[in-house]
Amino acid sequence: MNKRLEWLDAMRGFTMILVVAYHVAQMSFHVNEKASTSLPFLVLFRMPLFFFVSGFLAYKAEYLWNWGNTLRLAWKKIKIQVIPAVVFLCVFIILRRNNFWDSLEYAMKSATKSGYWFTWGLLQMFIIYYIACLFQRHIKRYPNLVIWILWLLSIFVYETLYLPKVFTYYEDPFFRYSSLIKTMNYMQFFLFGNLIHRHWDRAQRIFDSAWFFPMLTLIAFVCCADIFRWHTLKFAWTNLPRTVAMYSLLTITVVFFRYYKSWFESDKPIGRGLQYIGVRTLDIYLLHYILLPRWYEVGAWFNQHHPNFLIEIVCFVGAALVVIAFCLLISQILRISPFFRLYFFGRK
Repeated sequence: MNKRLEWLDAMRGFTMILVVAYHVAQMSFHVNEKASTSLPFLVLFRMPLFFFVSGFLAYKAEYLWNWGNTLRLAWKKIKIQVIPAVVFLCVFIILRRNNFWDSLEYAMKSATKSGYWFTWGLLQMFIIYYIACLFQRHIKRYPNLVIWILWLLSIFVYETLYLPKVFTYYEDPFFRYSSLIKTMNYMQFFLFGNLIHRHWDRAQRIFDSAWFFPMLTLIAFVCCADIFRWHTLKFAWTNLPRTVAMYSLLTITVVFFRYYKSWFESDKPIGRGLQYIGVRTLDIYLLHYILLPRWYEVGAWFNQHHPNFLIEIVCFVGAALVVIAFCLLISQILRISPFFRLYFFGRK
């Protein structure tokens, strides 16, 4: 698949809006997620969808996987994923925290890195994936076997995170300091996107079948109902409906954007806007933490009145679009410099 999929860029832009909207609700407004009607639902698929797109785009059908090419590709990713995150984390601490060194130490010891874990976690996913591709090149008869095995293994690892009486390895400081715990949470969706791309023709036939979308919608509804209303699966099995709901909602979003792909072409206003956000996701991610407002009174009102899903979404997304607009403006200014364009945003 050589032609760039415009609807995929638009979907990535849509996902970025959801990411910023969630951070607006939590960090700007201090909305209580347990009392919210929208945040628990959005959490199920916003980050899985983001990593799905990253994994989808990571597949290169004609790429020659040898040590030389792989090391060059890994070094390129290291420069893009690490340097900008460290720079903007420092800027964030200078502008939004009181004590620089204490705040920096606290951030580096935490799994979330004050929010800047995403690029580091994504780099780990790329490195794991590159190593898997190096192994895969020796298995000519089954060209996707290693990726399938790794995907199933990543699902198992994710499920163990919710079995603390059986598995306690994630409590080790190494998993927290390295943000590997975050990678373990989302690696499965990166690999899922990669496998969908590898089997894209077959996946599209399944998407277009008469039975697939109704069944998928029913599964998503039942799982979400169990998570939020029924609570029939408890304790060690609680995460099973959550996992299925994440995959179902993620796939519904992919099917929607692909089916209505004509809406998201560059000659349509909504498509042009979402694509622009989609190709600037790194810029927005790095900048938006610095620009998040502090308006805790809004969150206090939401926590007290518990408005419906629609009101919350309109408020959170509306504020997120304002933050994103300023992120894009600052990004455009910084990109005047070739140095900033290369080392801040990985673009020549």
